[in-house]
Amino acid sequence: MVEMHTARSRDVAVAAPIGMVSLAPNTWTEPFWIAAGQHQLVVQRCVSCGAVRHPPGPFCPTCRTQESEWMDLSGRATLYSFTVIRHALAPHLREYLPMVIAVVEPEEAPNARLVANLVEVDTQDVVIGMPLEVVWEDAGDGLAVYRFRPADETARA
Repeated sequence: MVEMHTARSRDVAVAAPIGMVSLAPNTWTEPFWIAAGQHQLVVQRCVSCGAVRHPPGPFCPTCRTQESEWMDLSGRATLYSFTVIRHALAPHLREYLPMVIAVVEPEEAPNARLVANLVEVDTQDVVIGMPLEVVWEDAGDGLAVYRFRPADETARA
């Protein structure tokens, strides 16, 4: 487990405060958040055509069937897109800057996209295509939030 709110230099990306996390799971997203609470990253996969999707939903966007299953992911991903937030919308959020909001592509599910904070990285070093790995922050009551950080290259072999 990684401590998300430690002392840092001005350019190291940090996570949004866990108090900002407010979930309202529904029939389609609840299995995702149950898995996350166990530090397991999953995506929904169509039983009929095998297409993966995230966020989860009732219909496969490829073949329009409703049958789906949950596919376990390793937590390895590639940075697909990102933005760096340097200005707080509210004064109490200043201590959580800079913040990198990332869109990541899971290694086993290249058509799925996950949105998360990118942490433990200098904002100057963030580049599209960089390898990432998931880290978890527990939020109590069986809830955990996923974040991503730069991957250890030796773990990707």
